[in-house]
Amino acid sequence: MADIRSGAVTLKGGPVDLAGAALSTGSPAPDFTLQSGELADVTLGDSAGKTRIIATVPSLDTPVCHEETKKFNEAAAGLDNTEVLVVSMDLPFGQNRWCGAEDVQNVSALSAHRCTGFGEAYGVLIAGGPLDRCLARAVFVVDGGGTLTHVEYVGEITEHPDYDAALAAAAG
Repeated sequence: MADIRSGAVTLKGGPVDLAGAALSTGSPAPDFTLQSGELADVTLGDSAGKTRIIATVPSLDTPVCHEETKKFNEAAAGLDNTEVLVVSMDLPFGQNRWCGAEDVQNVSALSAHRCTGFGEAYGVLIAGGPLDRCLARAVFVVDGGGTLTHVEYVGEITEHPDYDAALAAAAG
């Protein structure tokens, strides 16, 4: 694994180790290959030219992740030339079930279950503890050219991200 950061993120107050280096605004967004609910490969390049909001969550089946994805789903309906990607280690089948049950149609739920590369590249892979191999809560906004314009690693995994800041960055 890449370098492990400790203490920047907590789970119920306890430190969480994250594999990979933290990203920063102005840097190129790392490319990735994730899996859609239809089991197709999805890359960052697939949405080139659009603004992307990439929200990473531990699991859609937890209350905060559930609310976060629903909020981004509502917001996405009013965003022009923007794709919202919610990424977790949940299996694509579970993501499909959850999106269908919750009528989530404006975001793409993507699975990073096949490898840890996405989590390491974005600095959100949890290394050890009760959420080992899940993704920490974070939000990245990538402009149409592939540059990060907003990066938020949520300090406490059980808390919500700053929606207003992410949506303002996406709006430009």
